Amino acid sequence: MARGTSQSPAGSLIELVTIVAAALGLALGIQAFLVKPFRIPSESMVPTLVVGQRVLVDRVGLRFGEPDRGDVMVFKPPKGADTSTCGDPEKPRGSACSTPTAGESETTFIKRVVGVEGDQLAVKAGRVYIDGERQQEPFIRPSANCDICNQPRAITVPENHVFMMGDNRGHSADSRVWGPVALDSLIGKGFMTYWPPNRIGGL
Repeated sequence: MARGTSQSPAGSLIELVTIVAAALGLALGIQAFLVKPFRIPSESMVPTLVVGQRVLVDRVGLRFGEPDRGDVMVFKPPKGADTSTCGDPEKPRGSACSTPTAGESETTFIKRVVGVEGDQLAVKAGRVYIDGERQQEPFIRPSANCDICNQPRAITVPENHVFMMGDNRGHSADSRVWGPVALDSLIGKGFMTYWPPNRIGGL
């Protein structure tokens, strides 16, 4: 009966290092190009997402189409998000910010798409109105009492931009303050939560 050849300790170590390096490379490649994990940093998406919850983000879908209203997106907001600044210094009273500042913030946000290019968008009691019609938003926590919860004067979402809002309408600094988000600044769509175990599910 033929005997198998045993591997030397040095050979085993090289094989282990190779396997670990390959696995790490695969994981980094998946994160860079396919799916990226994201941790919820604030209360802006309550009740849909809570602080510390983990979300998986699809980085591929945006290559084949633009986001729709209702999609939960991870993105880089306009630079004005760092200082809660609108790109239009003469923004009309009673309207949301329609013009983002130039540049892109280094901070990563997660919000929901509530308006796409061409939409005539207004906010009343924390609820979104498109072309004068109140949208069905069963996922939100509405509020009528915050500084940006009532913006009844409609704005037009500009070309190649989307309007983002948090589901926790009274506790979210979003496009109402710093304007629409360029499509090029979108990182990916959140499609499921994987932590904690009792909140695993789709988005």
